[in-house]
Formats: sequence, C-alpha cells, structure tokens
Amino acid sequence: MNAITIYIVDDHQMLIDGLKAILKGESQIKIVGESTFPLLAFEEIQMLKPRVVLTDISMPEMTGVELVRKLKPRMPDTYFITLSMYNERGYIKDMLQAGVSAYILKNTGRDELIRAIKSVITGKEFFSEEVSELLENTAAQNTDSNEISLTDREIEIVECISKELTNAEIARQLFISERTVETHRKNIFRKTGTRSVLGLVKMALEKGFIR
Repeated sequence: MNAITIYIVDDHQMLIDGLKAILKGESQIKIVGESTFPLLAFEEIQMLKPRVVLTDISMPEMTGVELVRKLKPRMPDTYFITLSMYNERGYIKDMLQAGVSAYILKNTGRDELIRAIKSVITGKEFFSEEVSELLENTAAQNTDSNEISLTDREIEIVECISKELTNAEIARQLFISERTVETHRKNIFRKTGTRSVLGLVKMALEKGFIR
C-alpha cells in the first residue's frame, strides 16, 4: 500500500511541528509539505498533489474556507480535513460546503487524527465527537421547527435529485464523495419529513428551493 501523502496548512508553526511529531511514527503516512502561508500552500498543494490536506480555518492571506473552495474543484481526488479550535455551527457549515471530508478539533488525540485521515481516503466523512453532537442537535432542532431550513449544499443536492442524478453523478458534479452525498440525502429527508424522491421534489418546488 502506498503511503498516504499529507500537506499541512496552519499559521502556527508550533501546531505544524506538533502534527508532524504525532504522525511521524505512522509508516502509512508521509508528510510531503507544510506552510504557515495559505497563498504559498495554494500553489504547493497543486504541485505536490497530496492525498490529504490538513488545514486550519482562521489564517491571514486566505481562510481555510477559501483555500478548500478554490482547491477542491481543481483537485477532486484530494481529501481535505479541517483541524480547528472552533466548535461552532457556522464554521462547520462553511467548511462542509467548501468541500472538506472531516472536521476535527485541535484538542483531538493522536488516534482520532489518524482515524480521520484513514476514513476520508475511503470516501467516508469524519467528525470529532463534539462536532457530531452539534450537527445532530442542529438537525433535530430543524426537524422540530415548522419552518424547513436547508443549507446551500443541501439545496444543490435536491436540485440534482430532481434531475434524477445518481449519488455517483452528484458526487462528481459537486466534487464530494458518494458517502457525503448519502449523508446529505439522509439529512434532507429527515429535515423535510418526506419519504420519497417524488415527495421531496414536490415539497422543494412548493417551498421555492428549486424551480
């Protein structure tokens, strides 16, 4: 098995050094690049083509959201993992919409970090336990509300579903994994309370989500 190549982007060198130390003993993982400057990272990542990019969110020059949003369409085979101190719905939502496959907190342990890396390369999403709980609570709150609230990404997927695209086709069009598409589909049906594609499309048209 080829080593999983990784590039690290964070504006704190100490954090990068810590991640390198954590991952050093993993024979299946190879650090191929690092930078505290997102603009430089933007160029190097395209040149080095790592399998996985670990990125912070709040950085000078370019945020993690902007970095992933610009790189993902150019590098659909590269997986992006957010490593952040922010456990807030807004940040998580923005990074997921940008195209990350995992969102873990900086207080995470070595084992969780390695699990996240190995999960994303198989097409699976991965979230820290605290992040998962926040997402589940948010989905539950939306379900209990009379007003249906869908994210921009979920609306994109509803539009694709209305065009009878398969999960694989949706994944290719939106530069995300099939597992991510399936997760979004489940969330959409749960939020809207619909039980079939026909019912979902009818509701989306009535609510003005799609035209």
